[in-house]
Amino acid sequence: MDKFPLLMEGKAAGELTAEQEGLYTWFSARCPLRSEGLWCAWAVGDRGELRLGVLEPEGTQGCIRRRFSGRLTAPLGRLLRGEVRPAGAKETESWEPAPAPDRLFRAPWLCRRLKGAQGALLRRAGETRYLALPYDPGKPFPLTTLFCFARLRSINGAPYVVYSFDPQDRPIF
Repeated sequence: MDKFPLLMEGKAAGELTAEQEGLYTWFSARCPLRSEGLWCAWAVGDRGELRLGVLEPEGTQGCIRRRFSGRLTAPLGRLLRGEVRPAGAKETESWEPAPAPDRLFRAPWLCRRLKGAQGALLRRAGETRYLALPYDPGKPFPLTTLFCFARLRSINGAPYVVYSFDPQDRPIF
């Protein structure tokens, strides 16, 4: 079992443990909850992040224990720490326009599907690339072949479909 600091608002608040069990990793997080509301635990690696879920209150503590497959944990890279963040809070992300998203990738199948895409946004977190494509429910779903990897969300007040990719242009679930 490996132990990592669990940070809340940039300060050590508890502990995250990761335990390998066959093809799966068990994550456990526990820390005191400093204020009301829902809080999510995250595993943060040198190449990406994984949302573990909402901490369950147990007295003054919040805790969670979840199991994830190697496919979901591999994009993290080397695990560095855990973080506790308010659920539903606006993420401090820096999105930049991607006027030619088909040129951001090497995989031919992905370049073909992104050719001519308008209004795309890009951000990076370690080696993970996040591509946001405008979403309009009255139009075909962006990157239909990858719909199961999509996350619908609002960026700067507009609806987007966000996809995550590893350095080899593989989608991250």
